[in-house]
Amino acid sequence: MQNQTSPDDRLLRTMFEARKRVFVDLLKWDVPVLEGAYEIDQFDTREATYVILADEEGSHRASARLLRTDRAHILGELFPCLCEGPVPVRDDFREITRFCIEPTLPRSERRAARDELVTALADHALANALAGYTAVATQSWYRQISGFGWQCRALGGGCRIGADDLVALQIDIDRDTPAALARGGIYRQASCRIASQALEIAA
Repeated sequence: MQNQTSPDDRLLRTMFEARKRVFVDLLKWDVPVLEGAYEIDQFDTREATYVILADEEGSHRASARLLRTDRAHILGELFPCLCEGPVPVRDDFREITRFCIEPTLPRSERRAARDELVTALADHALANALAGYTAVATQSWYRQISGFGWQCRALGGGCRIGADDLVALQIDIDRDTPAALARGGIYRQASCRIASQALEIAA
């Protein structure tokens, strides 16, 4: 990768640092690391959107990256085999990727941060006329996601890729979604920031 500079935004910088600790250090993913500190890949472009929860000091608590499904995205580019039919390609759908909870949070705060991030994703979709999301998840994570109360279904039977059992999923969002998440004990609003990438990245 070429023409990269370090993130100059504190919240983005701490998000990319958290992604490195979670996805590289903990989960051992073989993904690029910039300057030994930031997990940044080819999908972190100016078209990516980030939903980020911050603490009182302006540092990362939880985040997710959203990619357009009518542009290059992970399910379409890397895992189309997970879909029994065509990969969903819609201008009103986004792909949820890099769902990341700050690993330094106390265990008691991680559940709250997860619920707040799920809530922020639902609210973001409604505020921006998005009809839903797609994602690639492990089978265990899919079982959690599908139990949140929103409309979530697998796009195929899933398969083992490398060391993980993966499944593609679709989440439909409508005006009833917040109430459905509330019934599931998930809906929990918190202040969040919607950010765009500040880096120039060339593959």
